[in-house]
Amino acid sequence: MLPATNRAGVSRGAFPKHSPAQVWAALAPILAGQPRVRLSRDAGRTYPQKHERVLTEALPTFPAAVRIFGKDGTCAAIFLDFDSSVAGVDWVEADVRAVQNWLHAVGARWIEDYSPNGGRHVYIPLEQRVTFSDARDLVEALGTRYRSLDKTPHQNLLHGCMRTPGSPHKRGGHQELAMSLSMAYDVARRPNSASIWAAMTTDLAGEIAAVRALRLEGTFTPATAETPRIQQRTGRMSRTMQLMAQTGLYDTNRYASDSDARQAILTGAAACGMELIEVERRMMQGTWPGLASFYARYASRHRAPALRRDWLEAVTYLSKNPGSKIEKNNARISPTSQPNTQPQGLKGNPTSSNPDAEHRFIRTWRNALRLREHTYTESRTGLARRMVLRALAEAAHMTASRFIEFGDRSIAVATGLDHTTVGSHLRTLRSEKDPLVTLVERGRGTKGDLYMLTVPEDVKTAAEDLTWRKGKIHALRPVFRELGLPAAFIYEALEHCPALTTAEIVKVTKLSRTAVSEALEVMAAWNMIARDTTRAWSVVATTSLKDLAEHFGVLEAVAAQLQRYRIERILWKEWLSKNVNTVAELLSPGEDYPWETFEGPPDEWALVDMAFTKAG
Repeated sequence: MLPATNRAGVSRGAFPKHSPAQVWAALAPILAGQPRVRLSRDAGRTYPQKHERVLTEALPTFPAAVRIFGKDGTCAAIFLDFDSSVAGVDWVEADVRAVQNWLHAVGARWIEDYSPNGGRHVYIPLEQRVTFSDARDLVEALGTRYRSLDKTPHQNLLHGCMRTPGSPHKRGGHQELAMSLSMAYDVARRPNSASIWAAMTTDLAGEIAAVRALRLEGTFTPATAETPRIQQRTGRMSRTMQLMAQTGLYDTNRYASDSDARQAILTGAAACGMELIEVERRMMQGTWPGLASFYARYASRHRAPALRRDWLEAVTYLSKNPGSKIEKNNARISPTSQPNTQPQGLKGNPTSSNPDAEHRFIRTWRNALRLREHTYTESRTGLARRMVLRALAEAAHMTASRFIEFGDRSIAVATGLDHTTVGSHLRTLRSEKDPLVTLVERGRGTKGDLYMLTVPEDVKTAAEDLTWRKGKIHALRPVFRELGLPAAFIYEALEHCPALTTAEIVKVTKLSRTAVSEALEVMAAWNMIARDTTRAWSVVATTSLKDLAEHFGVLEAVAAQLQRYRIERILWKEWLSKNVNTVAELLSPGEDYPWETFEGPPDEWALVDMAFTKAG
């Protein structure tokens, strides 16, 4: 049964009304490509991945968009979004009428709803799931016919999502069905057959060929194309291969088909030392939905054998071409110079000659940090300074010394902050009365500033009497670059003190109740923490933070930051070699001292300051 239409072709509104909660519960789980939904906490402007959670029948209180594609890179329905902001409501109405006529002509059944702002959504449920590439081609082909159709939801495998009937709208109200719920539910439960899909693609064959040809003319450029290329081989997959595996998008001038693209991904994975089971895990868990979509053309029982066959081909190719193997590269190598934990004047200091004594001092300093932490609770600035101090403690444990000479860029990588922001926080921390860190020696040339961890006198006795906290201290672990600093502090608190209630977490972390509640909700949605029958929170030990970071794409962002800093370090060394002059020059009485010719820039300067000053 087709949706009822009036003479003009637009669905009627004379039907029994149902509550948004009923509509959402009936249709959202069926239309979604996977049981995941993203919430918008900024009034519908964005639907970030960190606010993704399990899709349930309960109606969210925020604007909510379901994921279009599943972990296997396929979708269960085509989502057509007609945007009134593109050409106005009248144009949307005209396009929707034309789409309805086209769907009726090919024998398709559809569900339709409308937004409070005049936009419309058309959903075409499918009996057989279709791949990302096929769905994208069809929607892009329709986009050549209908101006108000927004093609972007079907152009992004990882982040493609859309509000379904019943979802709250950013302007108030909800997505309203343009048909009865019983009719919409019938369409969803009895979706369009494979023959209908074939009829749709056949009718759009010309437009599909055109959009594919247009894609062949252009070269796909990843978002990080401006990042400098690594000349030496590394022990990790390239950014391009990672993006192909995640998004399913590739340069059609380089790879003629999905088969060529997937073979390139597998070859890259094998070359960097991965095993087949690791690739399978990434595909099954949805970390690499793009690669999974390349195998969706096979029946379910044939996908695993096809993957193993391609993997063997990749391994065989690498064994015959040993020059293609990627060498190991330690990602832990800092972009700044290796730290000399003691200045020349302190090499004989007995406090730094005994690693065990140093670790004991660092743990006492960590107690002092716990006692002083309440002074760093104001806004995001305080949270950032707390994380910088944790990074210094972690660096001190790594080097077994209270003296730290890691550069700002190393600390920036460890904290997820910009290196100029790190420098600003360090200057503020060392200028405090009775500070936790003391500047021992300013950096010169390739040497960073030398800092020393200091136990303030006002908390020294209490810090020495306080029991040391077990376990490691962490700077910002990669996954929390996506989830935020509050989540990092809460997770740390639960690691040290399991089974805390929300009120106890607020007290321990010194965070606001709102920030704690939001962070707990986000982490619970990703199964990082769980609540027991006593309403106490604990860490879920089986959830891998590394896997989540990879799922969010954070590891690639860290790698890009490391590479950018490595290049900046090289440029800085080149500048030093060309401009630092050790021969003394006698200046005239009225001449300013040209410090930039003889020594490094001021502490607050960045490379851009030097570049623009030199150019000026």
